[in-house]
Amino acid sequence: MVIGFSIALIVFSLLLMMLVLMHKGKGGGLSDMFGGGMQSSVGGSSVAERNLDRITIVIGLLWFACIVVLGVLMKLGN
Repeated sequence: MVIGFSIALIVFSLLLMMLVLMHKGKGGGLSDMFGGGMQSSVGGSSVAERNLDRITIVIGLLWFACIVVLGVLMKLGN
């Protein structure tokens, strides 16, 4: 069970890194390399940005849950 949650933690960590790097930056940065530097003429956030925010939050919560479960499993194992 620990191995399963460890693998899930690695997968969620990689996904979270990728999602954070995809976010639109305030200035220059890694997100500008992938087209994030182009400003749209419409103010506010687009649907894609809002969905990216939601997905990032969900993956972050799953990442945190994996860490908590692994901590509990390690504590009970000793």
